[in-house]
Amino acid sequence: MADLITVEEPDDPRLRDYTGLTDVELRRKREPAEGLFIAEGEKVIRRAKDAGYEMRSMLLSAKWVDVMRDVIDELPAPVYAVSPELAEQVTGYHVHRGALASMQRKPLPTPDDLLQTARRVVVMESVNDHTNIGAIFRSAAALGMDAVLLSPDCADPLYRRSVKVSMGAVFSVPYARLDTWPKGLETVREAGFALLALTPDEKAKSLDEVAPHRMDRVALMLGAEGDGLSTQALVAADEWVRIPMAHGVDSLNVGAAAAVAFYAVATGRPQP
Repeated sequence: MADLITVEEPDDPRLRDYTGLTDVELRRKREPAEGLFIAEGEKVIRRAKDAGYEMRSMLLSAKWVDVMRDVIDELPAPVYAVSPELAEQVTGYHVHRGALASMQRKPLPTPDDLLQTARRVVVMESVNDHTNIGAIFRSAAALGMDAVLLSPDCADPLYRRSVKVSMGAVFSVPYARLDTWPKGLETVREAGFALLALTPDEKAKSLDEVAPHRMDRVALMLGAEGDGLSTQALVAADEWVRIPMAHGVDSLNVGAAAAVAFYAVATGRPQP
């Protein structure tokens, strides 16, 4: 059973995991270095726990203690009960959901580990917006993608905003980082995957024409919002694919485009 500890000072060293959550530059360096990430809200905390992440501690406002009582009673991590005002002082923002948990990261698998059993893989290049990362993971989980591979410069899927937007789907889809880019794509190709680059370029074939759902192994490549895939990534692809557009619209937000493309890639596959 966890200890329930009332904390009244914002500089209490026991709350260090939660300090400055709005400082993106600080947190995205500090969290991976210290092996932690922050789960926000009851559903996300429960999903992180159910996915096997070890809890370091929880930070709760008083009204959430009863809601999270079963988790508190089950886990040995300390639970810090604070006022909403103190939570805001510590974190830097109003914690609307009233519940935060500091979780221990797991070692990432290697790309080779993931590619051994996957058939439908997402490959992201330079996607640095945490909201887009979270949205893509949520769609990948919902639409049957097996794994995600990230270029070295992609944002952290376990950053608080990514986790929140994904509603914990970042815990459902395994991911790994490619060590080099675009050379790392050779690892994907050598594992038997067709590399399909999603681009609005008029030279690309429509997803209907390419029919990726009939292919044995597919790696769908996505680029950052605005810039899209780099020239090097496009050159490395086996095929360029696009989503047909109407009414003069030339492209979709990468999160929306990913969901449409995932459906096209995974249609007809047996779902769990």
